[in-house]
Amino acid sequence: MKNLGRYILFLISLFQRRERVKTYFPLIINECVKIGYDSLFIVCIVSLFMGAVTTLQTAFNLVGPLIPDYVISIVVRDMTLLELSPTIIAIVFAGKVGSNIAGELGTMRITEQIDALEVMGVNSSSYLVLPKIIASILMFPILVIISAFIAILGGYFAGSLTEVITGADYIYGLRYEFNPFNIPFALVKAYVFAFIVSSISAFQGYYTSGGALEVGKSSTNAVTNSCIAILIADYILAQILL
Repeated sequence: MKNLGRYILFLISLFQRRERVKTYFPLIINECVKIGYDSLFIVCIVSLFMGAVTTLQTAFNLVGPLIPDYVISIVVRDMTLLELSPTIIAIVFAGKVGSNIAGELGTMRITEQIDALEVMGVNSSSYLVLPKIIASILMFPILVIISAFIAILGGYFAGSLTEVITGADYIYGLRYEFNPFNIPFALVKAYVFAFIVSSISAFQGYYTSGGALEVGKSSTNAVTNSCIAILIADYILAQILL
C-alpha cells in the first residue's frame, strides 16, 4: 500500500509546475522515435511468427470433416485482435521499452542528474517522465495495429505455404461475421497498457537509490510489475467491455 500511494503521488506530481508546451514537444518527438520506431522490428518479428503459429496450431486442432477450413482464419482474426496483439505485444513492450525507461531514469538518479534539475527549479518528474508517458500512449496503439496486420498476414502465408488452408478460405474467414467492436476493444487495451508500462517503469527508475546494481534491479522490477499489471488490467477490461 505504501508503494501504491507513492505511485499515485508520483503521477500527481507529473502535472505540477509543468514546463511550457513547446518545451515538451521536441522531447515527445524524441521519445516517440525511441519508443515507437526502435520497437518496430521486434514487434514485426514477434507478430509474424505469432500469426503463423496460431494458424498452424488452430489447423492442427480443428481437423475434421464437419469443420470448414475458414474457421481457422476466424480464430486467428479474433485471437489476434482480442488478445494476442494487445497483450503479448504489451509484454514485449514492457521488456523492450519499460526496462529502457527504468534504466535511463535510474542512471540519471544515481548520477545526480535528477537532483541537479530539482536544484535548478525544474519539476524533474514532469520534465523527464511526462514525455515518455505521452509518447507511449501515442505510439503503442500504432504498434498494436501494425502487429495485428502482420500477425494476420503471417497466418495467411503460413496457411498457404503449408496448404492447411487456401488463400480464398482464409480471406473469407477474416470477413465472416466480423464484429467491428473488436478493433476499439483492442485499442482501449493498447492505451491502458501503454500507460501502465510507461508509468510503472518510470516510477521504478525515478526512485532508484544506491548504485549500478540497483539500476539493474529497478529495470527488472519495472518489467515484472508491468507484466503483472498488464495481466490484471487485461482481465478487468475483459470483464468490463465484453
